[in-house]
Amino acid sequence: MKPVNTPQPPRWAERFLEWIAADHLLEEVQGDLQELFEKRLQYDSLRKARWLYVLDLLKLIHPRLWRKKSSTTSLNPFDMLSTYIKIAFRHLVKNIGYSFLNMGGLAVGLTMAMLIGLWIWDELSFNKNYANYTQIARVLENQTYNGETGTSWAAVPPVGNALRSQYGHDFKHVLMASHPQRIILSAGEKKLIKSGYYFEPGVADMLSLNMLSGTQKGLQEPHSILLSQSLAKAFFGGADPVGKVLEMDNNQAVKVTGVYEDIPQNADFRDMLFIAPWSLYISSNAWIQQDAWWQNGFQAYVQLADHTDMASISAKIRDLKKKAVTGEEAQAKPELFLFPMAKWHLYADFENGISTGGRIQFVWLYGMIGMFVILLACINFINLTTARASIRAKEVGIRKAIGSYRSQLIGQFLSESMVGVMFAFIGSLLLVQLLLPLFNEVADKQLSMPWTHPGFWLIGIGFSMFTGLLAGSYPAFYLSAFKPVKALKGTFQPGRFAATPRKILVVVQFTVSIILIIGTLVVFRQVRFAKDRPVGYDRNGLVMIETPTNEIHSHIDALRDELKKAGVIAELSESLNPMTGMSFSASGYDWGGNSSDPELSFGTVYIDHTFGKTVGWQFKDGRDFSRELATDSTGIVLNESAVRQMGLQDPVDKTIRQTAYGNTEVFHVLGVIKDMLMESPYEPVRPTIYKINPGKGNLANIRIHPHLSPSEALGKIEAVFKKYSPSAPFSYTFIDEAYAIKFSEEERVGKLATLFACLAIFISCLGLFGLALFTAQQRTKEIGVRKVLGASVIDVWLLLSKDFVRLVLFALLIAIPLSYLLMNRWLENYTYRSGIGPWIFVLSGTGALLLAVGTVSYQAIKAALNNPVKSLRNE
Repeated sequence: MKPVNTPQPPRWAERFLEWIAADHLLEEVQGDLQELFEKRLQYDSLRKARWLYVLDLLKLIHPRLWRKKSSTTSLNPFDMLSTYIKIAFRHLVKNIGYSFLNMGGLAVGLTMAMLIGLWIWDELSFNKNYANYTQIARVLENQTYNGETGTSWAAVPPVGNALRSQYGHDFKHVLMASHPQRIILSAGEKKLIKSGYYFEPGVADMLSLNMLSGTQKGLQEPHSILLSQSLAKAFFGGADPVGKVLEMDNNQAVKVTGVYEDIPQNADFRDMLFIAPWSLYISSNAWIQQDAWWQNGFQAYVQLADHTDMASISAKIRDLKKKAVTGEEAQAKPELFLFPMAKWHLYADFENGISTGGRIQFVWLYGMIGMFVILLACINFINLTTARASIRAKEVGIRKAIGSYRSQLIGQFLSESMVGVMFAFIGSLLLVQLLLPLFNEVADKQLSMPWTHPGFWLIGIGFSMFTGLLAGSYPAFYLSAFKPVKALKGTFQPGRFAATPRKILVVVQFTVSIILIIGTLVVFRQVRFAKDRPVGYDRNGLVMIETPTNEIHSHIDALRDELKKAGVIAELSESLNPMTGMSFSASGYDWGGNSSDPELSFGTVYIDHTFGKTVGWQFKDGRDFSRELATDSTGIVLNESAVRQMGLQDPVDKTIRQTAYGNTEVFHVLGVIKDMLMESPYEPVRPTIYKINPGKGNLANIRIHPHLSPSEALGKIEAVFKKYSPSAPFSYTFIDEAYAIKFSEEERVGKLATLFACLAIFISCLGLFGLALFTAQQRTKEIGVRKVLGASVIDVWLLLSKDFVRLVLFALLIAIPLSYLLMNRWLENYTYRSGIGPWIFVLSGTGALLLAVGTVSYQAIKAALNNPVKSLRNE
């Protein structure tokens, strides 16, 4: 304080100086003026010295005087950045344990986010390899049966010509096609069963196939074929296949007129290894009637003309079929519409004739999980950094005391976060490369790292920087706000509620982790519930063999007898469709006296007399088909659902008529079997009628003799099949393996959910471990005093663990109702579904609690076992 009687410069001038001068210049300028003023007093009057003081002050008025000091203008920003990074790196090395926890958690989070991002990108880019992606559509049909509107992906033969003749100017292409066909292709001695399509000419142009040789117009020739690159190589190696001749199903010679590049895996038609002319398909299948509006067994694709609108054209063609059909076909109220290629993959589910979603729900689900995993990793970073705030309080105080601004401190802490995230990003790239094969296997994908794609680096680095800012922002603003005086005096106290945000974040972490654990258990329980569902037949030792040629059918009795005499098989039969699918349905049934609804539809399975004995179906009433009774050719067997649908009390020997397209057939019921599960294991069994197939079947069903191993039996079966059909490749499938494929999607979801849940709980425990370590270090002195006063290891363990256990219990209270609502809604997608038993919540909660206690206990027990003398001496 200045003495009261000491001459002073004008007070107003000093205040003016304090008002205009920048903070960092005030003390220096004020000191210089004061020094000049005191020197002048030695040889001038006070009045003159004051005037000269004012004059000096006026001379100093310059923008530089009042300009605030700016770190960006006064210091080289690159030097500052370099300093930030250097200090951040030193800080990471100095605290290597915490750095590992922080960066390890972030690396795991980024790895999962990257894997999920690759998966989502693959899903969203599905079919985008086709240049005309936005203009291609498939013609679908809504039909109303049993009071419900169903959507059929099949088309009738005349729809193509009708679209061309009536709305030709709206389309660039209208193409009829078969469903995927597995046929025998042979070139010389080489024979392969491969999948492909019969298409009308124009498909190569519509799908913008990249022709490696030949021409897109190759299908104009009636006996031609286009081959995929891989199939052409399989047959002809490096030679040019154009002009070479192949044989289809051993009875049709076709000439190779072009080779197209293989279609990517994330696209429809990826299984299209060959394309043959539609006209060839028509001419080789006499049952196809090109003017039959009732033969819903084909596909119709269109490419819109330029400058046309999908929705308006779809509305225009809606009644095309309705106007062309009569009778029972018209009663189904058929309505055509265009379903764009952009929706085929992600929005393929229909309900009441309207697209309601599909795989898009998995895109949203995995996207949310990815965000949650990143959130968990960020929470770890924030928690560990703020927990160590008191340790860095003196550092903040010293930096502020020597002139650091808060903005500089924020920059410093954000730099530490960014450096840590960049290390985590590099680590995540290595982890992704390492885990990608396993992830591809679980997700059934062929993903690869797009190392050369600029977008990948832009998104990856941008996302990492965003994560760094997100994770580092709270610590940066929190730490930089410390008061330097309190920090230097060591009187800084975080405050009563300073730990509250950390506790909330730990609760969020464990809430998400517990929800994922519960979700995983519910998914696997649902899959197990469906797998344990009675199927109504015996899958053990049951094999189906493709019979594409007529040779097996012609010798089916001889083949059966030979295999049975050799003791290789128990039984053999033929059928049109496999045991794991339903290919046909029919309506128009009348069961005498009762009013039948013409819209009622029944699944129809065409079999031979030994089918039931082969698959082991189980009769509830009546009997099986018999070759000894000629009248059994018009007999039928009903399943339980069909009997319930018809409302029959004593169905055996009842007469059932079927009227279709002016023809009436009469059947009599031989027996009733238990429902056989042939379609989705999550849906009710469809009412089904089993009829004798008068013609050739597509499959031979074989029951292997129980005394033989499958490998031993298949070798003998192949030898006999080759004897009667030497030209056909021997291709078989075990029924239990085909049935297991029905669960693949749900099992894939379950495996991915398991992976995500494990990583989420790992990240959460990693954060908990770090917090427990820090807490133990902070309370070293307290623990030492307590032990000196007689506290046991259990007392110390309880002291350090109880707070974390409370947080996990609180997370359980939030997670249980949330997960119940979410998973109950997911289960509503299935008609045949399991419940969510309380044991799932008990098991998940107990598991999470044990993991948390185990994580904390290591540090708690370690602290409890320390020598209190050493602890107190060090403190």
